[in-house]
Amino acid sequence: MHKRQFLKSAICLATAGLLGITASNAIAQENENGGGQYIMGTATTGGTFYPVGVALSTLVRVKLEPTHHISVSAISSAGSAENLRLMDDGQAQFGILQALYGAWAWNGTGPVPKAYDNVRSISMLWQNVEHFVVRNELLETGTIDDLTNLYDHGFSIGARNSGTEGSGRQILAGLEIDPEQMNLAYLGYGPSADSMQNGNIDGMNIPAGVPASAVTSAFANMGSDISILEVTEEQLERINREYPVWTPYEIAAGTYPSQDEAVHTIAQPNILVVNADVPEEHVYQITKAMFENLSFLNNIHPATRAMAVEKALDGLPMPLHPGAARYFQEQGLEIPEHLLEG
Repeated sequence: MHKRQFLKSAICLATAGLLGITASNAIAQENENGGGQYIMGTATTGGTFYPVGVALSTLVRVKLEPTHHISVSAISSAGSAENLRLMDDGQAQFGILQALYGAWAWNGTGPVPKAYDNVRSISMLWQNVEHFVVRNELLETGTIDDLTNLYDHGFSIGARNSGTEGSGRQILAGLEIDPEQMNLAYLGYGPSADSMQNGNIDGMNIPAGVPASAVTSAFANMGSDISILEVTEEQLERINREYPVWTPYEIAAGTYPSQDEAVHTIAQPNILVVNADVPEEHVYQITKAMFENLSFLNNIHPATRAMAVEKALDGLPMPLHPGAARYFQEQGLEIPEHLLEG
């Protein structure tokens, strides 16, 4: 079997496996061989959290289940906020979060109602790139300030209570743009793109690794009618005033159909987190498998091409799990004091 065929088959198996998982058996079960069965919360389909989560779970199944009896199943969720709740309730043990939500969760600030002191970092994964997509007829400057032109227009801010909604509101707050003056739709990524194509909304908020499938779909069908808004240095300063987690990011020309010029937007890190009570050895083996098989992940989703051991600690808002810390120390990384427990 060719490598690409094998990878596709592995993804299908991982996806098929998660379909049989219910909340009642989502709690990790340590088996007699010292292994463990775990759940990873991702986000809605159409973005990047879900396919990268499936890629990671597939890697663990292929590399660790036969030898260490460790398995991880990725499930679709509403994103960062729900992943925190699932982990707190014991329905998931791993989750992918926006760094902003990680900071909120560790400190119990923002829209996060309490401090999640049982959550630990594993690694930065890739940059979550802000795609604010708007119909060209509503553009004036081509920058994110044009979102004020969506007042009284339909705008998808993301699934309700999702990380997409939370980070979108934080960005708009920094710019003093009031989303409540828009006709808000609370849609996942794929439904947002469909709604734009159907004429039901005039803009959408899609923070995701590049390329985001929902944005690709929208540009494939509406490329001459829509644009991704740019973010200037001055706008970035306003956005970062309270939580400085975003940095400049260039979406290369040709990333999306009919996108002939580079887009200068912003991005924040996406991070992999785990509950503190997951055994150190299991997290160590998963962290090691991730970074020693990056080519495997790269062949499943291009967002993972940004992953590297040298970038693993960038933007982490909470201490490392001891298993992850052990692996990075073995690789010679100098771990900042705030990322070490005790």
